Amino acid sequence: MTEILKDTSERQLSQLLYAVFFFHASEYLLAIACHGKSKVTIESLLISKDYLLAMILSMLEYLLELHFFPNLKNNWSISNTGLMLVILGETIRKLAILTAGKAFSHIIQRYHEDDHKLITYGIYGIIRHPGYSGFLIWSVGTQIMLCNPVSTIAFAIILWDFFHNRIPYEEFFLKQFFGLEHDAYAQRVWSGIPFVK
Repeated sequence: MTEILKDTSERQLSQLLYAVFFFHASEYLLAIACHGKSKVTIESLLISKDYLLAMILSMLEYLLELHFFPNLKNNWSISNTGLMLVILGETIRKLAILTAGKAFSHIIQRYHEDDHKLITYGIYGIIRHPGYSGFLIWSVGTQIMLCNPVSTIAFAIILWDFFHNRIPYEEFFLKQFFGLEHDAYAQRVWSGIPFVK
């Protein structure tokens, strides 16, 4: 039994490590590719105090459950579903960055720049905020992959609330920049976050 749990934890933790490393490294490299090295800061790694705290708490949950409820972690169908969600979320988010190019930013733009265009094609023709949608799917997927029930629910609720507040704020500026074009786009295309218009 100990050997099975060792294999389980090694696989789940290595998948998490690879997923987190790839996510942050690719975010940083794509920011450099889209905006140039001189305009990219360490913040482009998207590692905040809140994010670190969430990941530490999820690891604490994982280790406690591995010790006290080891069979909870040995559910491969749930863990593999989480892995698939991680890959799906990563793909959606990276398609958003690659499609938008220079128009994609980690910071909400409050002033309209001459080269700022409303992107409505590619993944943006299906999901209005694919970067947010992809991150939500990726984050919740990491916790499903670890078979962390508490963190799965916590990540879903906290991220949903964050995007529920952020999307209207961002769209206020998009409406200012693009007027009726944005209104028609917003009516036609889903936000990508459940229950957020």
